[in-house]
Amino acid sequence: MSLEIACHTSNFGTAGQITPDDIQEIVAQGYQSIINNRPDSEGGPSQPLNSEIEAAAIKAGLKYEYLPVISGQMTREQVEKMAQLLETLPKPILAFCRSGARSSNLFIFTQQLS
Repeated sequence: MSLEIACHTSNFGTAGQITPDDIQEIVAQGYQSIINNRPDSEGGPSQPLNSEIEAAAIKAGLKYEYLPVISGQMTREQVEKMAQLLETLPKPILAFCRSGARSSNLFIFTQQLS
């Protein structure tokens, strides 16, 4: 099964929850960095832990950042941190959360910062 990635720009895409098993496909699609926007344990014990995904990403040579955002409780500080990551991480960047919506909203809000 192929990972569904929404490409917002040539340098940024979003996806729903990924697993360590998805890392090779992410690398094959050319991504160089991953941002995890989903807090650990939000989905219960079946959700892969950030540390597991991070270890697989780093082993595959990707840059990785953990910026957890609670659904419906996004802060300006989180948007500013996301903007900083989008500026500094190697591109293209893949951000993920439960469904991809939070990561997409973070991206949209970074575009509105003044």
